[in-house]
Amino acid sequence: MQTRQIDTKLFWRTLGQRAIGSTIVTARSNEGPAGFLGLSATHVCAQPPLMLVSIDQRTSALPVVLSAGHFAINFLPREASAIVDLFAGKTPVKGAARFETASWTALATGAPVLTNALGAMDCKLEESLQRHGISIIIGRVVDVLIGEGRPLVHFRGGYLE
Repeated sequence: MQTRQIDTKLFWRTLGQRAIGSTIVTARSNEGPAGFLGLSATHVCAQPPLMLVSIDQRTSALPVVLSAGHFAINFLPREASAIVDLFAGKTPVKGAARFETASWTALATGAPVLTNALGAMDCKLEESLQRHGISIIIGRVVDVLIGEGRPLVHFRGGYLE
């Protein structure tokens, strides 16, 4: 079998061919809230209920997640593209100021949860693994929010309508 050299650009272009729901991953420390665009959020298993998120180790929210010991995964509604742009770093707004443009609440752990989220999973951090500049965080779901609406879907670097 012959293998092909896969560079970063080709890797991301191929991943862009998969439609995926938009998520913002959040945590709260004594210094305030932090969050990032978490397009890699997925379930691990249902019993016990575990979620997994990958995060670049250079992301400023990672130390907050690790020190707080919790995170929430917010499943975003169709009308939340401006929020995604904030948390993806596409605007000059940084840090806790990102949370000033929307309405947030909290569940069991205190991690910020978007009040109009389609759903949210509030997780206690169980494990963190490091591979190739990425941290893989696994959390046990301790609370949930179920909302209404249509999802904001990423596809080919943009949003599906």
